Amino acid sequence: MHWYAVSTKPHQEHQAESNLQRLGVETFCPQFTQRKVIRRVSQTVTGPLFPGYLFARLRIEEHYRAVTYARGVRRIVAFGSTPARVDEELIEGMKARCCNGYVSLTPRLPAPGQVVQIQGGPLSGLEAVFERAMSDHQRVVLLLRTLAYQARVVVPFEQVANL
Repeated sequence: MHWYAVSTKPHQEHQAESNLQRLGVETFCPQFTQRKVIRRVSQTVTGPLFPGYLFARLRIEEHYRAVTYARGVRRIVAFGSTPARVDEELIEGMKARCCNGYVSLTPRLPAPGQVVQIQGGPLSGLEAVFERAMSDHQRVVLLLRTLAYQARVVVPFEQVANL
């Protein structure tokens, strides 16, 4: 049995996953959570790590037709007419990063001393020097370069961009 990527119909990953499980096919649809500002309110949003796709472990000769015609499934991802196998190590790596059913995504932080630009809030457009991330990983400490001195400011991580 090998892992394959399965393309799903839009926003039907969960329906496709449950239908494939009813067929006796092992599935893996990695989920993640992130903080988003929606209508000026910070909310935790969950969703598939790969929208429109999930992974299925199956015997292609035995399950191809049933998987292809399952409700919510668009097709098995293939190169030409050959279904593309997904490396088992890749799946195991994603499963290893799961915590409480969600894949943890660690943001890439700039290196201390790196120049960054603030892209949101009242300090938008200003350049600063990255100092450190705070313990909650949602905010960072920057040294704001002004005319005469450097001021230390704390801003949300998503408002910082590398230069």
